[in-house]
Amino acid sequence: MSCKIDTIIFDLGGVLVDWNPKYVYLKAFNNDETKVNWFLNTVCSSEWNLQQDAGRTIAEANAIKIEQFPEYKDFIKLFYDKWPDMFKGPINENVAIFNKFISSKNYKVYALTNWSAEKWEKALELFPFFKKFDGVVVSGKEKVIKPNPEIYKTLFTRFKINPEKAVFIDDNLENIIAAKKLKLTGICYSRSVNLMTELNKLNIYI
Repeated sequence: MSCKIDTIIFDLGGVLVDWNPKYVYLKAFNNDETKVNWFLNTVCSSEWNLQQDAGRTIAEANAIKIEQFPEYKDFIKLFYDKWPDMFKGPINENVAIFNKFISSKNYKVYALTNWSAEKWEKALELFPFFKKFDGVVVSGKEKVIKPNPEIYKTLFTRFKINPEKAVFIDDNLENIIAAKKLKLTGICYSRSVNLMTELNKLNIYI
């Protein structure tokens, strides 16, 4: 690596917190996994949810889906009414790493997240450690989502980040590919990945 890393950028859902709509809908559909998968692929899909992350209001999102699937009105409204229950909690091993970065003050630490603007304040209540970041860019507030390069550029500009001296950790490969095109080193995280090992490979130690 030509530049020493001085900045760590975290995604949130899937990296620092365990979020999955199935935690709500398995209960709603009496553990009928086939029905849950159908509902989350067809009705309240990830593509539909991403539009809220891109700035569409929850009220508008619900109205669109209720018009398409009126028989599922109550289940559609559950998505955001029960949104806090979609979190199992922090991913503790990664939050421990995050806290060490914050305590060491050897690196600047930022968040770049696809997240509904309407749910961001609730997120800060649920996970107060989100307030420890040196800065956060929330897609719903910017009205642009990863992997659109503009949201990365917003982060770089707002916080004066040199992408060649930063590493980005995300659980979505498309977001990592987009980051790399902007000269940002990426780690594609999954639960089978030891994050500290991957950071050490980049000569990042805490």
